[in-house]
Amino acid sequence: MRHLFALLLCLLPAHAVADISGPVRVVDGDTLWVGETKVRLHGIDTPERWQTCRTDEGADYGCGERATFELMRLIGDHPVRCDDLGPGGYDRVAGRCFAGGQDLQRAMVAGGFALAYAEYSTAYVAEERAARVAKTGFWAMEMQDPAEARRDRRAAPPQQEPADCAIKGNISDNGRIYHSPGQDWYDRTRIDQSRGERWFCSAQEAEAAGWRAARN
Repeated sequence: MRHLFALLLCLLPAHAVADISGPVRVVDGDTLWVGETKVRLHGIDTPERWQTCRTDEGADYGCGERATFELMRLIGDHPVRCDDLGPGGYDRVAGRCFAGGQDLQRAMVAGGFALAYAEYSTAYVAEERAARVAKTGFWAMEMQDPAEARRDRRAAPPQQEPADCAIKGNISDNGRIYHSPGQDWYDRTRIDQSRGERWFCSAQEAEAAGWRAARN
């Protein structure tokens, strides 16, 4: 029987028994690098880094940046381990990740910083329901569903940059950050000039104006 069990394990798809661990770098509220593997947290969805919510006072709040910070806070200095659940789209692996003895997905949803992505998993629906009722985290604000926000952004006409000035100066909770063509968040970043955001013709010009380079 022991030999049969070992044989069955060998016949399982690789992701069924794979384990991901290594140095961690958070990309956003539901995506992180673990070692050389880019992992999409399974069963949850968070506002995109460029996404804002609206407070009861009518002020914009960078909920996408806040979700990113919350995932970083939950991880802290703890090592991260993820169960590899297979392909997650966009060159990512879908994973269920743990740090400091807690399920990171569950903690994000319970804190009101993520939605249960019921289209892919119902594991965290109860936590979302409780956070909604208690108006915890983003549920205390007006928040567009991240999936809907992504659809709206894809449907919007592409922004036309000024001639030879393709660097995007974005303002967020993290300050004034500029994105250059080819960086991870360049295509997703939209310039809202009414908020003081602007285009730059060079990195030197952006830095002289007080912007700093995006990490990704």
